[in-house]
Amino acid sequence: MAKSTPRLRTEKKTLVPRAYLLPFILLTSLFFFWGLAHNMTDTLLAAFKRIKSLTDFQTSWIQMAFYGAYFCLALPAAILIKKTTYKTGVIAGLAMFITGALLFYPCSKTMEYGHFLASLYILAGGLSILETTCNPYIILMGPEDTATRRLNLAQSFNPIGSVSGVILSKFFILSGLASYTATQRGQMSAVELNAVQSGEMAAVMGPYVGVAFILLLILALIIICRMPKSSDEGSALNLAPTLRRLYANKKYVYGVITQFFYVGAQISIWSFTIRYAMKELSVNEEAASDVYILSLALFIGARFIFTGLMKFFRPARLLLFAAVMAAVCCALAAVSHGYAGVASLAMVSFFMSLMFPTIYGLTITGLGEDTKIAGSGHIMAILGGAVIAALQGIASDRTGSINYSYAVPLLCFVVVVAYSVYIEKYHKQPPAGNK
Repeated sequence: MAKSTPRLRTEKKTLVPRAYLLPFILLTSLFFFWGLAHNMTDTLLAAFKRIKSLTDFQTSWIQMAFYGAYFCLALPAAILIKKTTYKTGVIAGLAMFITGALLFYPCSKTMEYGHFLASLYILAGGLSILETTCNPYIILMGPEDTATRRLNLAQSFNPIGSVSGVILSKFFILSGLASYTATQRGQMSAVELNAVQSGEMAAVMGPYVGVAFILLLILALIIICRMPKSSDEGSALNLAPTLRRLYANKKYVYGVITQFFYVGAQISIWSFTIRYAMKELSVNEEAASDVYILSLALFIGARFIFTGLMKFFRPARLLLFAAVMAAVCCALAAVSHGYAGVASLAMVSFFMSLMFPTIYGLTITGLGEDTKIAGSGHIMAILGGAVIAALQGIASDRTGSINYSYAVPLLCFVVVVAYSVYIEKYHKQPPAGNK
């Protein structure tokens, strides 16, 4: 029978109860690996732009395939873990992640852009299942009072994976790109172009297949590990009533909408960081990736800083401060040039660091038996990464300026500011349930 809340109970109000420490570590490792996959994928925009001589909008199809899978698989994943267990969701997600990564090998042989997009869709579908499962699982692994801080701690390892993904891309993908321009490639014979692209596609394939073999080991460890269960497993699904309750919850609905725009801003900024740095610093893709790595390093450091500050400040107030500062830095990146513009763009990542887990935690705590389905709403909102990145690609192509296109994510941060103000007012009415 379903309980009033599916939280994994603990008497002691610690951040991570000792009984859940090993499962927490295993799940946190997955935050690392999907961060790695996300940011290796971001560098593919720059890679395929050169390999296939694509426009910014055409390269944004990589993000459409990737984040479109998040939208399509999140609710089925929530239904899966509602009807079975969190562990089942983790195993299913990992299996799909591994399959998509391994498919990069045959794709490197066919060298068809569409085949890579299909493999990315499968890989990202696995990530969608993992995120739908792991985020609420972490929320439930301890007291509700520390839920947002606990999720921020787990999410702190996500950007470490992100940096690792960009480093892998720098040394194994971007360094493997030939220096020929689109004009030079157009003048090559079919045989010459095929030879060049074959080497570049092999460089793209290598890191993904290598990661897949590491994930096979992680999958084996999770299969044999004894994972805790939440108290509502085995209960009736009751999807329609659950969706009605969630739709009636303004704090939740506004939070999911905000998450859509936040993720859109984050993916847009990171998708075109290499392009921005190439233009402003007059460097190639490999050298420009250093700016991306710097941005992610700032993101990592800020995640730990903000997690610590949550002991003293309400998460919503930190979210408001960060959103305002991110908007300001984004505006500076849009109108500045050279090192000033690059520095402003890198600082956006510093202030973005706490946004996803904080928005998630603020909206999902206290939802009781609706938690699993509610979590899928946030993962579906990751579709914003596809939509907003495509809009920024169009803005860049239409204006002829990658700088001006950053007005698109700037508007997204305005939405986050508005939600932060709303949450602050919400907390002043009833007693705050989440600090």
